Amino acid sequence: MSTATNYDDYIAIEKTIQHYIDGAISGKGDEMKPAFHKDATIFGYVGNDLFAGPIQGLFDWNDSNGPAKNLKARITHIDIAGTVASVRLELDDWTGYRFTDFHNLLKVNGKWQIMNKLFHVHG
Repeated sequence: MSTATNYDDYIAIEKTIQHYIDGAISGKGDEMKPAFHKDATIFGYVGNDLFAGPIQGLFDWNDSNGPAKNLKARITHIDIAGTVASVRLELDDWTGYRFTDFHNLLKVNGKWQIMNKLFHVHG
C-alpha cells in the first residue's frame, strides 16, 4: 500500500520510468539518461557475473545491445514516502531477455530521478 499523498507524484514517477523504457526500445542510452541522477548506480547479476557500478554501464550496454522493439514493460508497484520512492518494473523480451527491475528514486529539486537500479535476469 502506498503512503503517497500527492497523485501527481505517481504521474511524475511513471514519466521518469518511461524515459528508461523508451531508451530500451530505441537502444539509445542517451534517451534513458533523463530518468537517472548523474550519480546513479546499477547492480545485478548476469549469470554468475556481478554487473555493478555507475549507471553509465547501463547506457553503454544498452547502446551495444541495440533496439528492443518487442519490449513489453509494466510497472507493477510504486511505493512513495515523501521524497523517496521505489518502483518494481517487469520487462519482457528486451532483445530476448526478461528482467525484473527495482528502481529507487529521490525527488531532487522537485524532480523524480532514479538513484539506483537493481535488476534480476530471469533464466
